[in-house]
Amino acid sequence: MKIAICSDHGGYELKMKVIPFMEALGHEVTDFGCYSEASVDYPDFAFPMAEAVARGEFERGVAICGTGIGVSICCNKVRGIRCALCSDVLSASLTRHHNDSNVLAMGGRIIGVETAKAIVKTWLAEPFDGGRHEGRIAKISFYDKAR
Repeated sequence: MKIAICSDHGGYELKMKVIPFMEALGHEVTDFGCYSEASVDYPDFAFPMAEAVARGEFERGVAICGTGIGVSICCNKVRGIRCALCSDVLSASLTRHHNDSNVLAMGGRIIGVETAKAIVKTWLAEPFDGGRHEGRIAKISFYDKAR
């Protein structure tokens, strides 16, 4: 799977540990920045990454900042993105099964590396259930297009 990833300075360290983990799982990962722990503004990286996912250049995206909140807000401003902020494996699983999320947000200052790896592994592996959830996703997509 082609995965886009980004972070700000607060998520940089976690991002640098998650990238080789995803690659070891067999995914192709493209880093949209940032590229150091120097202070930056998360919208500068979250918007381009989410836009690339929305255009279909990547199947999914991962966004990491200090809390995960800022990047998730940015990503969810992009039409076609359903970004879920997850701090546990169950949420990661359910957001794929029920919400067909295409971007995962995490907080580099909130969760540890092993938890992040477990979340990413689950989120990348789980399918969308469809069925009763399809109508809900269709309503979100309709709203996106109407704006």
